[in-house]
Amino acid sequence: MYLYNSATHKKEEFRTHTPGHVEMYTCGPTVYHFAHIGNLRSYIMEDVLEKYLRYVGYDVNRVMNITDVGHLTSDADEGEDKMLKGARREHKTVMEIAQFYTDAFFEDCRKLNIKRPDVVQPATGLIDDYIRIISRLLEKGYAYVAGGNVYFDTSKLERYYVFNDHNEEDLAVGVREGVEEDVNKRNKNDFVLWFTKSKFEDQALKWDSPWGVGYPGWHIECSGISMKYNGEYLDLHCGGVDNAFPHHTNEIAQSESYLGHPWCPQWCHVAHLNTSSGKMSKSKGEFLTVSLLEEKGYAPVVYRFFCLQSHYRKSLVFSWENLDNAAVAYGKLIAKIAALPEEDGAVDMAAAAPLQQKFRTAMDNDLNTSMAVTVLYDVLKAKTNGATKRYVLADFDRVLSLDLLENAARKKAEQKQTAPVSGGFQIVSESGETDAQVEALLQARYDAKKAKDFTEADRIRDDLKAMGVEITDIPGGVRWKR
Repeated sequence: MYLYNSATHKKEEFRTHTPGHVEMYTCGPTVYHFAHIGNLRSYIMEDVLEKYLRYVGYDVNRVMNITDVGHLTSDADEGEDKMLKGARREHKTVMEIAQFYTDAFFEDCRKLNIKRPDVVQPATGLIDDYIRIISRLLEKGYAYVAGGNVYFDTSKLERYYVFNDHNEEDLAVGVREGVEEDVNKRNKNDFVLWFTKSKFEDQALKWDSPWGVGYPGWHIECSGISMKYNGEYLDLHCGGVDNAFPHHTNEIAQSESYLGHPWCPQWCHVAHLNTSSGKMSKSKGEFLTVSLLEEKGYAPVVYRFFCLQSHYRKSLVFSWENLDNAAVAYGKLIAKIAALPEEDGAVDMAAAAPLQQKFRTAMDNDLNTSMAVTVLYDVLKAKTNGATKRYVLADFDRVLSLDLLENAARKKAEQKQTAPVSGGFQIVSESGETDAQVEALLQARYDAKKAKDFTEADRIRDDLKAMGVEITDIPGGVRWKR
């Protein structure tokens, strides 16, 4: 299996410190707001990677943090704490905000078939670990105290910029427009390990430390959490490409300085999800969530399918038209699976083997999910029986998690009680009843969505709700009940 390594800028054969076992760390969300679908693209691809590692026989220990303190709005050491910003926005405590958005994040993951990591650790739960690491860094001369804060001294490193040969001036936090330079830093790329002089008098979360009451910097949290649950040798670290600098760069600096040996050899970064105006972000107002996709009539699994049709290292452009195309393709795929003959016969393992090898060849080549999706169609065209095809599709879905057989079975059952309407659109009543008024409104909503008139489609949905009719969009149609 070959993966592109962001640290070496080339594909490399994946190897682990302990044969057959993977220590995997993935940066989790900062839980001050809902995750947008750009964030969730990274978690989908990391989920596929973890599941594929298990598929080929690895024992995987995947650890993920929940950032509930210390992440400032600049992603470095400037700006305000994102958690405090969220608490002020909603007039709640920081911990109330953290719990609400942590639950919301995992609900989105459930809808997208993203497996919960083996270990999920909120950053606020390991304060003593961070203090121990910082104390050791001070003892070893890699950190210093200035202005009340504890800083990591990047001048002590032979190489700081791990992922790119950046121009130092371009990366200098202190010279960014609109960002005030931290005069306590000895070097412009030094970063805070522990804050005691909070910029905000009402900073909600503070702890005692040898350097005064304060809170940890964002970067030390991931190092501390990984070392506690992954041990001293990490095999694979994943995250969005925007985490490479400064977050992952700083993780490497502090972790290797503390440990005294190389820490993580393999780094995997997922490219941005872009809109027509550039990178998707909460600050731009292009705030697309899983719930919004559902409100517009898209099943979350369609978004997962949309992501898997592209390579994780390629920027993916989101538009409603592109998502529509994915929805149509997914619906057709499910229809083809539903149409497989139910002839019985045993699974032909000899026929299954070459198809499974094609899937592995695609995935072994830097997790090429777009080629893996293509293999699904090869399975449907293969000259073998339906039982074998269903077996192979179920086997691949252990990794892809597209609910292929489940949705195909549901579609088959629904075809037995379907009200046919124009354009191949299907209306399914859960009770089997017919209602001309409801069906006319559902058809009008479908036509409005097709014309991209989402305002009208939402209005019709509200009218149906007022009538006591609950609707659920399904591939190729809609299901309703009273």
